[in-house]
Amino acid sequence: MLKVKFLGIEFENPTVLASGIYPTAASALIKAVENGAGGVTTKSIWLKEHKGHPAPTLLITEHFTINAVGLSDYGIDKSGPEITAYKEKIAQIGLRAPVIASIVAGQKLDFGLIAEKISEYSPDIIEVNISCPNVEDEFGKPFACDKYSAADVTKIVKARTKLPVIVKLSPNVYSISDVAKAVADAGADGFCAINTVGPGMVIDIEKRSPFLSNKFGGVSGPGIKPIGVKAVYDIYKATHLSILGMGGINTGKDAIEFIMAGATLVGIGAAIYTRGPNVFKLITDEMTEWMKSHNVKNLSELIGVAHL
Repeated sequence: MLKVKFLGIEFENPTVLASGIYPTAASALIKAVENGAGGVTTKSIWLKEHKGHPAPTLLITEHFTINAVGLSDYGIDKSGPEITAYKEKIAQIGLRAPVIASIVAGQKLDFGLIAEKISEYSPDIIEVNISCPNVEDEFGKPFACDKYSAADVTKIVKARTKLPVIVKLSPNVYSISDVAKAVADAGADGFCAINTVGPGMVIDIEKRSPFLSNKFGGVSGPGIKPIGVKAVYDIYKATHLSILGMGGINTGKDAIEFIMAGATLVGIGAAIYTRGPNVFKLITDEMTEWMKSHNVKNLSELIGVAHL
């Protein structure tokens, strides 16, 4: 009932561990699958080690999550082999869950280098993260905020890998449709949407200063769901390419809403903090229950139906 194909790759169910929640370690990624995830995404991987921001980097509330982790990573030489280890171990225990390798860089040409290197570890899909809103102090405006820059990065990556490529877009733009069309024309196979909203800020009123050490960070969690749904709807309408939708998904009904907007897969991130690590199973059980009660036999029947 919940099996679905994304860019020709079969997922047992549409839930995917979002990037940045678990470390890029085979053991951590496998735990997500054991808790029901249909697929997993690594943290965003750099060419070289990237320290990120000092603590505190995360605040969780019932309405939203805000983070300024700063895309910390050990670099391709350490993170890459974890992808190979994950694929080997997941096969040994008889599970099937594709792995999406998220990559990031501060310069356009570096995206091509990291794409080529990560391909050597044979992830199923490459996610190109051009949209993190909390590293602007370091690298300036994200490439996703300009359709020409976004298209340039897409072309560079596609020239250096034969793997399917999805581009992670930002909601912090005037028209996500225009960016999506430019990226599609540049050769992207699909999209991941959305990255966090913002940046936002939370002030500790007892200390009279910003809570995060970085002062501001990306906002996720239930509060951004309507923005995510609209972004997925707009991207699907503009391109009809495959979409890994995310942004505030907390329940099975939330996931179905994204799928009706045009997503094929749904990314789960902040909900792991609020509902627990078994949230993947909770969400898929809720999806199955809803589908049975509405006489929906296959998830493909729901993809993009809000456009009809």
